Amino acid sequence: MRAYVYTDKSLERYAGQFVWLSVNTESPKNAAFLKRYPIPALPTLLVLNAEGAVTTRYVGGATVPQLTKLLDDSKPRTATVSESDKLLTQADRLAAEGKHGEAVKAYESALAKAAKNWRKYGRTAESMLFSMSIDDQNEPCATRALEIYPRVKGSSSAANVAATGLSCALSLDEKNAKRAELAASLEKATREVFDDPKIAMSHDDRSGLYIALIDARKDAKDEQGATELAKQWAAFLEKAAAEAKTAEQRAVYDSHRLNAYLDLGTPEKAIPMLEQSQRDFPGDYNPPARLAIAYKAMKDYDKALAASERAVVKVYGPRKLTVLSTRADIYMEKGDKEAARATIAMAIEYAKSLPEGQRSERRIASLERRLASIQ
Repeated sequence: MRAYVYTDKSLERYAGQFVWLSVNTESPKNAAFLKRYPIPALPTLLVLNAEGAVTTRYVGGATVPQLTKLLDDSKPRTATVSESDKLLTQADRLAAEGKHGEAVKAYESALAKAAKNWRKYGRTAESMLFSMSIDDQNEPCATRALEIYPRVKGSSSAANVAATGLSCALSLDEKNAKRAELAASLEKATREVFDDPKIAMSHDDRSGLYIALIDARKDAKDEQGATELAKQWAAFLEKAAAEAKTAEQRAVYDSHRLNAYLDLGTPEKAIPMLEQSQRDFPGDYNPPARLAIAYKAMKDYDKALAASERAVVKVYGPRKLTVLSTRADIYMEKGDKEAARATIAMAIEYAKSLPEGQRSERRIASLERRLASIQ
């Protein structure tokens, strides 16, 4: 969004109405902000009032029209506010505090009380399903997505409703009797959104649909179907990157392109683009961190470790744990268990040093279990 959306001149009309703030969630100086407003995924957009209370919250990317609608809906209203509007604000505040179980109930009440033409219905449904997925309410999430989809079909919200529901369905235990039917129905809905040329969506959102559909084909043990989609996905991303007007716009696609090449078993295709990004953004840890992943997949462990070292000295905050975890994976595949143990021990020590708001006890416990498992 920073590369494609926030630069759009049409947003200049909001000058004086909103004070724009970008928060680096990896920086220790923002830990207090993250403690008050937990951010489960990026991008997350929050609109705060003068007292710092959340009035609007939205997780996910947005096109310029979607963002302007969101901002317009966030402006204070002098007219009577509907019960659904009040419940949506309450739900957004609960979700922003990390209270997703309570947020789901408020979102559900907002939908139940909504007028037929309520303009915030789609966004409310998207937010509710996201909170359900975060709260591990996978069966209700998939079921509600299937129920809601006909109401949002053909709209910009259809993509998130269908794809989030599909993800929840695939997260169900394979012994769940409803799993297969829910997954098949939500894959069909996701494909319907994907094939609808009338739905305007960002390249990021379309890429997300590719991921959802590929996951569904893999789950169905349809390797040929998954591979064909991955080829289409890679071609789509390559075209988008080729049409980028700036280095920043081109690099937006690096992560998804790497994943597409990994899916296709051709990680070497990622090397030129990542080396270019490394030259374009010498202070960014992402290019070398992704190079480490690509070289690991190529089993070129020395180059993977060298790239990882370049990333480690640049990365900070919780993301450093991901870089160190990948480094441990490289050592394990190389057969150096002692180095892998030392790397995980380093990650645990660093994780415990993070300030409240960035420190995750769940992540620390996971790393400790991993350390114990390396014999």
